[in-house]
Amino acid sequence: MSVAATEPHIARRGLLFIISSPSGAGKTTLARRLLAADSGIEMSVSVTTRAPRPGEQDGVDYHFVDRDRFETMKSRGELLEWARVFDNYYGTPRQPVEAAIAAGKDVLFDIDWQGAQQLSEKLKGDVVLVFVLPPSGNVLEDRLKSRAQDTAEIVARRMAAASAEISHWAEYDYVIVNTEIEKSAAAVQSILVAERLKRDRLLGLSDFVRDMQAVL
Repeated sequence: MSVAATEPHIARRGLLFIISSPSGAGKTTLARRLLAADSGIEMSVSVTTRAPRPGEQDGVDYHFVDRDRFETMKSRGELLEWARVFDNYYGTPRQPVEAAIAAGKDVLFDIDWQGAQQLSEKLKGDVVLVFVLPPSGNVLEDRLKSRAQDTAEIVARRMAAASAEISHWAEYDYVIVNTEIEKSAAAVQSILVAERLKRDRLLGLSDFVRDMQAVL
């Protein structure tokens, strides 16, 4: 007599999926593609002191705060990480992230190497690091200029910072050269699927295997 297979209940701790790149290399586009393709991951909404760009919504793209509020959040330990980028401050609120991973939910981060370092130090076993490289320096410059969101001065500053940002690529678990957005998006999705299956993240696996052995 055959016994129908049932889906085993194996709990999983959530993970922090971090995508970093120099500005203009494609991390934000890849993050949006991943969110659209996978309902099991949610975006971490950072706080920032910079002004909203056209089309950005408070509480959706960022939590826009003034410098005093940001400093208060830092002093109270309400930020998991923070960094200064081009005269503005960015940070990750602690409470929603810790609640999500404890509930087995995955959280996506579009942050730079400074934030990635800080999160890795505080939540090492929960972090997956993906670095995105542009196909070339010339392509990166063209992308920054074509966005038409920043002044020529800001574009020049971002180009100057790109080399320093790229120097941290070796600190990441995975590196993607973003030549074709479709292939890069597929690679990001594959990384997430594989990381969810890691043995250390499957909290009920030991009990599942033990119960199976008891029957055999």
